[in-house]
Amino acid sequence: IPAFSFFFHLKPETAAVLKRTVEALMERGAVVRNLENLGERSLPYKISKHKERHRRGGYFLIDLEGPPSIVSTMMDHLGRDIDVIRRAFIKHPVSKTEECSGIIPVNYEDKLNAKKK
Repeated sequence: IPAFSFFFHLKPETAAVLKRTVEALMERGAVVRNLENLGERSLPYKISKHKERHRRGGYFLIDLEGPPSIVSTMMDHLGRDIDVIRRAFIKHPVSKTEECSGIIPVNYEDKLNAKKK
């Protein structure tokens, strides 16, 4: 189950970029669980993309479930989008809930007798 993060330069078309991206993910069979705006930040280093140099970008995190086959097609798709500076897919494990077996009682008398021997 991949999570997807990307950042791009902020423009008035930010909503359009997000809409295009989410629609492309859903067309490829992904189920988008959450979209989180992480805000505008300085990029970790200057990035040259689509004949422009970028120092700041808007960071977004899209939590999704989908087949692993969409990763390469989405990377290609977003690589051609002039509003996307950098993109990445991050696989995160499915969280499994474990049942609590409760507190196992300790027999202190046996422990005390074991130490005496």
